[in-house]
Amino acid sequence: MKTILKVTDLCKTYIINKRQNNVLRNVSFTVNEGEMVAVMGPSGSGKSTLLYTVSGMDRLTAGTSEFDGKDISALRPNELAELRLDEMGFIFQQMYMLKNLSVLDNILLPARQSKNNPLSAKEKLAYARELMHKLGISEIADNDINEVSGGQLQRACICRSMINKPKMIFADEPTGALNRSSSDEVMDELCRINADGTTVMLVTHDSKVAARCGRVLYIVDGNIKGEYNHTESDARKRERALNHWLLEMGW
Repeated sequence: MKTILKVTDLCKTYIINKRQNNVLRNVSFTVNEGEMVAVMGPSGSGKSTLLYTVSGMDRLTAGTSEFDGKDISALRPNELAELRLDEMGFIFQQMYMLKNLSVLDNILLPARQSKNNPLSAKEKLAYARELMHKLGISEIADNDINEVSGGQLQRACICRSMINKPKMIFADEPTGALNRSSSDEVMDELCRINADGTTVMLVTHDSKVAARCGRVLYIVDGNIKGEYNHTESDARKRERALNHWLLEMGW
């Protein structure tokens, strides 16, 4: 199976008040095409920093992060921005959308900005509507973003992340601001997208969410302390097994 993300000896250091804060320390792992990987760990362990650094949203201090064979740290800023726009999708806990645009126009925005999306304007619009239909939010296309529920807005964010048909989606606590029902709906959609072939890497504090993923990386103090691969197919058994492993890890 092809490796889409290869991280080797990655370090991320911030200088705060002339003091060095080593957030990530010699982190190494790979993600293969088609995988769905969760990153878990205590608050402040470096989960979100890891996601931002390996995806090029934040510059690494040392080591390498290779996305689909490209060394992210070697790319110029404009090349990196183009890579993120065309080949990666991003979903966040805070559902960042432009207030002066409708939900549909927010979803379309990355496609309109891309220089490499081969679709015509009409085809982009049709694809955006197709994504909204698949995620069950067609009826909110013309709504302002403050006129929809949190669950609907997060599903719209998933549509936006998919509009340029990315190779991989990076999600930072995508269910963190949602109630359980909306969280389950969002995870259903992410699992469906993954089943269709898109690789997903997400940060979560929720073991129920992580149990939906095929693999879990557990990070503590900037280091990956352990890795868990699901073997159970039953959802409840998967969650129980994962919780047992997390307790062993010190969760």
